[in-house]
Amino acid sequence: MTTNTLKRKAKAVHEKLLKAYGEPAWTRLDGISELVATILSQNTNDGNRDLAYARLRARFPTWEAVRDAPAEAVIEAIRPAGLANQKGPRIQNALRHITEARGRLNIDFLADLPLEEARRWLLNINGIGPKTAAIVLLFCYDKPTFPVDTHVHRVTGRLGLRDPKMNADQTHDLMEQICPPGAHFAMHLNLIRLGREVCRARNPDCPRCPLKHDCDHYRALRKAA
Repeated sequence: MTTNTLKRKAKAVHEKLLKAYGEPAWTRLDGISELVATILSQNTNDGNRDLAYARLRARFPTWEAVRDAPAEAVIEAIRPAGLANQKGPRIQNALRHITEARGRLNIDFLADLPLEEARRWLLNINGIGPKTAAIVLLFCYDKPTFPVDTHVHRVTGRLGLRDPKMNADQTHDLMEQICPPGAHFAMHLNLIRLGREVCRARNPDCPRCPLKHDCDHYRALRKAA
């Protein structure tokens, strides 16, 4: 498909998801809090992330306290998130990097930077990848990024919005290009909802899907049947 064709398809997908699910609600965090929460969310589910985040905030009153705490104390606090031995040092290193670069734990200056400059700044932090950077920039600073998790990657592949061989990082770039202007936040969250509730990895409920008539996977199933 050409880029213009994909843009038209992405617009149709977005509009049908809005009709099915509406504008998604989301509790916005400040940039540092979102960065920490996103690191905790890596390779785990929302429930484990939320529990680990709550334990971390209960144990340490400020992000400065997390930054300066013994590594073992941070690891123990976030253990419910899994991979705590990796995530704890990653969080503390990110907080130290920001303090050294900015003089304080605040990244709100990213709101005033062009998207690519803001993205490069975050990616310069060891342990911060494209998905984490995209989440922070989209959720906190309304930058037109498009985070790609396992749900978004699976659903966009089945729909035919991307080449089947594209990895998640390549899909980030493509979805940023083809998503309708101003729709990145809603489309991202609605695709995740679709992937969790309907377009599951196993046994997708295709007949119930609001996008079945736009879906390459569904058309192939119908043809095979």
